[in-house]
Amino acid sequence: MGFKRIPMLIAVALGLLIWFVIPVPEGVTENAWHLLALFVATIAAIIGKAMPIGALSIVAITLVAVSGVTGNEGAAKPAVTAPVAATAASAAGPAPVAGASAAAAKTATVASLPATAQAPAASASPAAPASAAAAKPVVKPEARKPSTPADLIRDALSAMSNSLIWLIGISIMISRGLIKTGLGARIGYWFISLFGKKTLGIGYALALSELVIAPVTPSNTARGGGIIHPIMRAIADSFDSKPENGTQGRIGRYLALTNYQTNPITSAMFITATAPNPLVVDLIAKATGSQIHLSWSQWALSMLLPGLVALLVMPLVVYWMNKPEITNTPNATEFARGKLRELGAMQRGEKIMVAIFALLLFLWAGVPAMLFGKQYAVDPTTTAFIGLSLLLLTGVLEWDDVLKEKSAWDTIIWFGALVMMADFLNKLGLVAWFSGSLKDGIGALGLGWEGASTLLLLAYLYAHYMFASTTAHITGMFAAFYAAGLALGAPPMAWALIMAAASNIMMTLTHYATGTAPVIFGSGYATLGEWWRTGFVMSVVNLLIWLTVGTLWWKVLGFI
Repeated sequence: MGFKRIPMLIAVALGLLIWFVIPVPEGVTENAWHLLALFVATIAAIIGKAMPIGALSIVAITLVAVSGVTGNEGAAKPAVTAPVAATAASAAGPAPVAGASAAAAKTATVASLPATAQAPAASASPAAPASAAAAKPVVKPEARKPSTPADLIRDALSAMSNSLIWLIGISIMISRGLIKTGLGARIGYWFISLFGKKTLGIGYALALSELVIAPVTPSNTARGGGIIHPIMRAIADSFDSKPENGTQGRIGRYLALTNYQTNPITSAMFITATAPNPLVVDLIAKATGSQIHLSWSQWALSMLLPGLVALLVMPLVVYWMNKPEITNTPNATEFARGKLRELGAMQRGEKIMVAIFALLLFLWAGVPAMLFGKQYAVDPTTTAFIGLSLLLLTGVLEWDDVLKEKSAWDTIIWFGALVMMADFLNKLGLVAWFSGSLKDGIGALGLGWEGASTLLLLAYLYAHYMFASTTAHITGMFAAFYAAGLALGAPPMAWALIMAAASNIMMTLTHYATGTAPVIFGSGYATLGEWWRTGFVMSVVNLLIWLTVGTLWWKVLGFI
């Protein structure tokens, strides 16, 4: 059997329930509702791990094409209109556009956003219930020719041309060079040789090591679990801190939890630090009609200060909650130096990897455009292709290395399927309907946009206890929650940045929150209770840092 029976039965049952039993709500087309049924079934199967996510995505693409749910008959693309009287100053604040100056960005108004992202019509409070006419968008289906079978399969495969999907896939292939050349391990041992005299210093060394390689390792599992974790285990073993001996409390528990809690923070700091981040960028752009389209440099700059503060605070919090028995580790620096001696002088492949790493950061940061003008700008995905091409031309990577990088090809497939389904849920009006329902429900509480947005944010973040995949969580919930926040009056750019951060902070929570978690938890250094307790506390600490330090930083940058 190619699937797990119980999770698959649950997923199929949910899909059939929505498709055949639950009536199509007023204001929702039949095709939109049926696509929701397929979408929910797919997400449920991913959560239950009924099949590998790539295999499930192939099935989902097939069902979308065969069922015709993206077709024009009965599911015409809605033209949504809604009366909007509020401006950015009175409703949702400025919304900078990627590449625009702060001054120009602050002229954006909510009225310029698409209907799904607009705040309600002028009223005493942005979150207060408006009249039925103002609160409910008018959906006017466009009359179009029926879709052909060729149109339907074209729809099902439409996201495969999305450049953000290829950015992540190619970046994962590039990150193979860090492992193959040994550069990733060298960076880790070098930091430990500098800061490893105390256990707390080793924690910071692990965090800095991951931060350095994060921009070019979109597989956070490969970064935290495949590169940093073996280094962490080697250090723990050198102090005879082993779970099988019952001595994990000496130093291993602290290092393992620090190893893991670093992962969500570094993932939040760069678009290319984890696979779902480009999906967040795409969903924000679609929700705002491309009024907000976060560039690589804009994301990195926005997350820089709160991320660094979080990396500074996190090892201290984990240390306080899980104090190791061994606090002084003078032998660790010598151990790391010994490992560096084993690695020897930097090899040709490592030097080339460093040069290409620097080139990628140079182009992703938009330096050519800043120095010579917009005509010299290089698209982030083009930059990734340049990096991979150079690695192939120099022989650092061979084509077989690229073919064997299964996670990259897997990501391209599942990312493409989920982006396609999320895109058509938006085009068919389902996201607008759901976000409107959220807005009406929360707006009726009379909390004001600040309280309403906080409620949405907490619900979105802590819903991750029910998810074993950040991709499934973001695909299933981000668009609706972001649009609902905008409709309640949240400033578009600030709301985009805090929701983007929350989409990574939620990884802190459980031992199944993201792919890195089971790798490190499975090594046995921390109990389930220790893991969950530390994860919850760190989620609160990280969220507070982004809400305070992040907000102040974004004001300094002129983003809000």
